[in-house]
Amino acid sequence: MEYTFTLKYALPPAEANMDALVERLGAQGCTDATVGVGQPGRLTLEFTRSAANAHAALQSALNDVAQAIPLAVLVEAGPDFVGLSEIAARVGVTRQNLYKLTQAHAATFPAPVHDGSAPTWHLVDVLNWLAQNQAYRLDRTCIELATATKQANLLNQIARHQFTQTIAQPLAIAQRYDSRRKRVVLTLSSGAELAFKAEV
Repeated sequence: MEYTFTLKYALPPAEANMDALVERLGAQGCTDATVGVGQPGRLTLEFTRSAANAHAALQSALNDVAQAIPLAVLVEAGPDFVGLSEIAARVGVTRQNLYKLTQAHAATFPAPVHDGSAPTWHLVDVLNWLAQNQAYRLDRTCIELATATKQANLLNQIARHQFTQTIAQPLAIAQRYDSRRKRVVLTLSSGAELAFKAEV
């Protein structure tokens, strides 16, 4: 199965040679990624990767980038953080129609991750709500991928928090997909493991 997703990174100042970065990424197996470098100090990779499942595709890409650019810091995996317009486009309805649903079902519609003039949701939360409450027939691959990217972003936030709490010692983390139990497992430097169920 092919999965298309985006990984956004912050780069250290020492990684300013984009041609060298692209060469290292290619040598590490990221030939299935389109590289975007529009903002200084940032790197966006849009992957179209084949794997048995979305978690495996995402994890292999994260591992490849970590090998090619060890000091790159993951900022965001997508599709995950989305506004109404992007959700509407993915579902095949108008933004106005989706907005009406948020108002008519305010008590049960997923809470946004960020509220304000331009609210942002986790894509999978809205897709699951639409499938369960409005009987929308949605692409299972899209839901699977949105689940994987949400989990990657949550794990990334946990790892960053762990790092700020233990800044005096190096943080060594590993992330793996346990296909038998259908969960993502994050191992922290302390040896503790955090598991998140993969609902696909």
